[in-house]
Amino acid sequence: KLNQIVMNNQNEEKIYLAGGCFWCTEAIFSKIKGISNIMPGYIGGTIKNPAYREVCTGRTGHAEAVAITFDSNSISTKLLLTVFFTTHDPTTLNRQGADVGTQYRSEVFYTTEEQKQTTELVIKELEKEKVFDAPIVTKVSKATDFYPAEEEHLDYYEQNSEQQYCQLVISPKVKKFKDAYAHLLK
Repeated sequence: KLNQIVMNNQNEEKIYLAGGCFWCTEAIFSKIKGISNIMPGYIGGTIKNPAYREVCTGRTGHAEAVAITFDSNSISTKLLLTVFFTTHDPTTLNRQGADVGTQYRSEVFYTTEEQKQTTELVIKELEKEKVFDAPIVTKVSKATDFYPAEEEHLDYYEQNSEQQYCQLVISPKVKKFKDAYAHLLK
């Protein structure tokens, strides 16, 4: 039934963002106005229905990502991408902090040609403005099959905010996001 509602709204779009650990990415994007659905999962790999333990090996080729459904009248693709690029490190190949492997790569999986063009534009603007000390290595790819993560990964930060990883890694990212983008909060 939700799919019918989403499909009936002409302004609803879907984009897949891989910015390292999907727990971090979900924790940030779940707080943004205009996003109607967010789902952590796996995309860009070679096997069907991968499990977390398989993706963690780096051998499936999948990235940890979030599927984001958003209302383009409420929040633009460009603004979503600006948040994405400024809340993770898009200059490190296959790494986010201590998380290392192809599953932690920075990649945008677009669903429309406009999203592809907007992503390329945002990257060019960030590089021109020298926002980062190193070149952006984020890949821009057409969306492939997306596999939702197992239930224990859904809303992970909210369910486990007292856990050490959440306190040391996710909480500082969420704080940085809230400080920089307070106007976007639900």
